[in-house]
Amino acid sequence: MDDIRIKHPSFSIAKEGLALDRKEAAGQKSFIDTLKESIDKVNEIQKTADSAVEDLAVGNTQNIHSTMIAMEKADLSFQLMMQVRNKLVSAYEEIMRMQV
Repeated sequence: MDDIRIKHPSFSIAKEGLALDRKEAAGQKSFIDTLKESIDKVNEIQKTADSAVEDLAVGNTQNIHSTMIAMEKADLSFQLMMQVRNKLVSAYEEIMRMQV
């Protein structure tokens, strides 16, 4: 199973809002890039599950176990992505409530 990990980015809070400090020159990925990669991984897992279900429905495979495992991986990865999104929205709302 693919691990979806989000590394701690270095960031600073500026007057205009949250400014991410890009460290791509030093070989580190930015938070935005890591988030995009994670979403792409979830999308690929969803596509794999869709093709497994399609193969089972068409009759190309008889292995219902691998199909169910692919569906559960897709479901869990989507749930994790939604929880991360909820935490990001909550953090953004809390930052916006801060008085500067």
